[in-house]
Parts: sequence; structure tokens; C-alpha cells
Amino acid sequence: MAEINVTPFVDVMLVLLIIFMVTAPLLAVGVPVELPDSRANPVEQTPEQITISVDDEGVIYVENEAVPVGGFPAALAAIDRGANGQLPIIVFRGDRAVDYGRTMAVLGELNRAGFTSISLVTSDSGTAP
Repeated sequence: MAEINVTPFVDVMLVLLIIFMVTAPLLAVGVPVELPDSRANPVEQTPEQITISVDDEGVIYVENEAVPVGGFPAALAAIDRGANGQLPIIVFRGDRAVDYGRTMAVLGELNRAGFTSISLVTSDSGTAP
């Protein structure tokens, strides 16, 4: 027989594609935050990003780890600089119910720690304000 049957290979690849399509959204940062709406264009994501989230109760998360009260400066100091000494890009996710003062305190602390490249995450509203 000179032919190779590729049907089982195609079946396996389609199953793997479905599995990856289902699990890929679950790999995002898991802190439940209700993001404010915006009509801004999406930004390209890079692998050297750290996600800072503030939930509706004002608790700060670095990636998925809750930061104890007063421990945010130490958590920022523990963030690893890249091989070239550059700080990673900060992706800030703040719940819409968080007090503006709390949001500005977190952003001010990020600035004081030397993080100047900060992306603000919103949800797509699709309507004009």
C-alpha cells in the first residue's frame, strides 16, 4: 500500500484545536474585576507584562496573588527586571466600583516604583459615551 491514511491525524488535530480554543480564555488573569467601558482600540500584548488588579473591595492583586495591606511597595520591588534591566509593562485592571482615590494611590505607587509604561484595561462598550 503506497498511500498514507491521514484521516486519524486530522481527527486528532481537530480535537486538539477545540481543546485549545476552549482552554485559552481560561488562562487569563483570574481576578474577577468588572472593567469600565471604553471605545479605545485594543493594544498589542507582549510577553513581558505584569497584571495589577484592584477588585471592588480595593484589594490589590499582582497577577493572581493578593497583596497584604501595606505590602504593595514590597511586591513592586520584588518584580523581576528583564535581562536588559528594563521593567516590564504594567497592565492595570481596576474594577469600576473602586474609589478613584484608591485607583490613583495604586497608580502613584507604580510611578514611584519606576513603572512608567502602564496600560489601562477596559471592556469594549461599543456605544458612544
